[in-house]
Amino acid sequence: MKKILSLLFMLCLLQHSSFSQDQRAVDSLQNELKKLQATKLKSGSNYPKMNDTLIANILNNLSASYWGSNPDKAMDYANQTLALSEQIGYKKGIGRAYNSMGVINDNKGDNLQALEFYKKALAIFEDIAFKKGISSCYNNIGVIYYNQSNYPEALMNYFAASKIYEEIGDKFGLASGYTNIGNIYYNQGNYPEGLKMQFAALKIFVEIDNKNGQGFAYNNIALIYFSQGNYTEALKNQFTALKFYEEIGNKPLIAMCYNNLGGIYEKQGKYPEGLKNHFASLKIMEELENKKGMAMSYNNIGVIYNSQGNYPGALKQYFAGLKIYEEIGDKEGVALSYNNIGANLIKQKKYIDASQYVNKGLLISKEIGNTEDIKESYRNLAGLDSAQGNYKQSLEHYKLYISYRDSLFNEENTKKLVQSLMQFDFDKKESIAKAEQEKKDAVALKELQKQKLVRNGFVGGFTIVLLFAGVFFIQRNKIMKGKKRSDELLLNILPSEVAEELKLKGSAEAKQFDDVTVLFTDFKDFTQISEKLKPDELVAEIHYCFKAFDNIITRHGIEKIKTVGDAYLCAGGLPTLNHTHAFDVVAAALEIKNLILTRKREKEAKGEIAFEIRVGIHTGPVVAGIVGIKKFSYDIWGDTVNTAARMESSCEPGHVNISGSTYELIKDRFQCTYRGKIDAKHKGEIDMYFVDGVL
Repeated sequence: MKKILSLLFMLCLLQHSSFSQDQRAVDSLQNELKKLQATKLKSGSNYPKMNDTLIANILNNLSASYWGSNPDKAMDYANQTLALSEQIGYKKGIGRAYNSMGVINDNKGDNLQALEFYKKALAIFEDIAFKKGISSCYNNIGVIYYNQSNYPEALMNYFAASKIYEEIGDKFGLASGYTNIGNIYYNQGNYPEGLKMQFAALKIFVEIDNKNGQGFAYNNIALIYFSQGNYTEALKNQFTALKFYEEIGNKPLIAMCYNNLGGIYEKQGKYPEGLKNHFASLKIMEELENKKGMAMSYNNIGVIYNSQGNYPGALKQYFAGLKIYEEIGDKEGVALSYNNIGANLIKQKKYIDASQYVNKGLLISKEIGNTEDIKESYRNLAGLDSAQGNYKQSLEHYKLYISYRDSLFNEENTKKLVQSLMQFDFDKKESIAKAEQEKKDAVALKELQKQKLVRNGFVGGFTIVLLFAGVFFIQRNKIMKGKKRSDELLLNILPSEVAEELKLKGSAEAKQFDDVTVLFTDFKDFTQISEKLKPDELVAEIHYCFKAFDNIITRHGIEKIKTVGDAYLCAGGLPTLNHTHAFDVVAAALEIKNLILTRKREKEAKGEIAFEIRVGIHTGPVVAGIVGIKKFSYDIWGDTVNTAARMESSCEPGHVNISGSTYELIKDRFQCTYRGKIDAKHKGEIDMYFVDGVL
């Protein structure tokens, strides 16, 4: 039977800040708060508003300091932050307060409440264009979807967050994004990619000397080794993670380390050590009122009881965990509990009940795409059939178990895991060697400069040298500022990967993409409506719509290509390849459709003219690259683009129209209505579907 061995539900701690409960830092914040509040009392009406924003920021930082140790105190400070920020109209403070409230609820395992707070924070940060806050919210929302086993939505939010982190140079955020994406890959059974992302994250955390992040990466590396059956490496990495968390005093993560150590000891047959660690974890989780952590501990205690032959005791623990998983809407946890309950009932020869639970677990595991749990379900079904004498069916289920097991444990995957470890060790040694060489170079340069000064140490000459040095540094700063500005402008019109290639080579090669999803939008009767509006009204409305479209596609990790008049073109799956582009684009299309419908109702209520939109989507190959030599433009070409345009022109207002190729990719996630084969200009008859909503 499988047990949970992860810290995944704590991922939200990574992207907010590097705060931990360092008592000296907390004392410093509280002293500064008292000084500002005392000054405010003395000043009365003359108190500067700017100081109120400082107080709000300190209150928020104090809240963050208690995220991992005292949720009640953290929430108290968050409420104070919110009250003051609303009083003075400080939007960033309001957003930060909601974000903190989301973290606190997330740490308690209340996913739905956390998601509500994160979305409130995101709306405010987008309104004030606060990129760091926007990226943090995307990442946090991704964590919630991960906890609900909604991996496509989680990945979309993680990629959106990582893109912004890279844009703003937030190394901590980028490393957190790698960690989160790596854990999605792990749950999908892609261990080599999962380990690769964890090592990429660890490399950055070491570089910026972030202990919390290093502990987290080591923990997740331990998880992958555990799943591969390499318990020696798993134990080694887990103890390294625990050491970091004990240094910074992070209670939730200390509890999770105990949980994970218990799991490793159970696999090694060291049951007393395993139970000792699981009960230590449960005690902390109960203190923190962390529901998911409690459920995990119940489950894992049940696993050890089961291994010891205490089947009634194990069953009691499994049902306690299941109750919480159902309460917080954790599908992966529910599937895991069903599997473990089913396996337990097989041992007790209660085959009818066992069959119901195992099949329920398999159904949910397939729904969320969790390869590990699917494997366990088939193994349990094979055992159940064999116990009942259904040997033919047992063989079929066993073959499926072997198939899923081999997809996780094969020679190629093992080789890639070893390569990832070797690459990290090499990078680490190279980094140390580089730092030592830079230190030697600095000493040598200093000695050389000293000799030059002695040789040329005339006062007049020295003054001239200083003068030229001053001019040099002023000019260098101007050049650096200009370069930064030009880089920002370039990234505003080109994807970051293409922009980097352009800067390095002076040109960017066109690339063939075999599978991308293209979206076209167009407003119905735009020409007639534009004649009835004043020019400034028309431009303002188009700006409002396209700005909202930009925000939506950014959130879903989609690349904007261009706008032509009232037409809007974007594509998913380029310039960075991904496997979720069809989901991303269709989800964004539904948001765009709903946005325009809402806008239409609002404007009609005021007696104003409103737009209606058509959206067309098609999936297929394209060529993408830069056109022009003066004003660069990143564009896409190919029959896929033309077909997407036909999907839009064949659409009815207020609908999203997709082709058969897109439908085949998204049919398990979205409710669609088949329109039949419809004639498209210069294309002949094409299967078309209206997307009605998410399943």
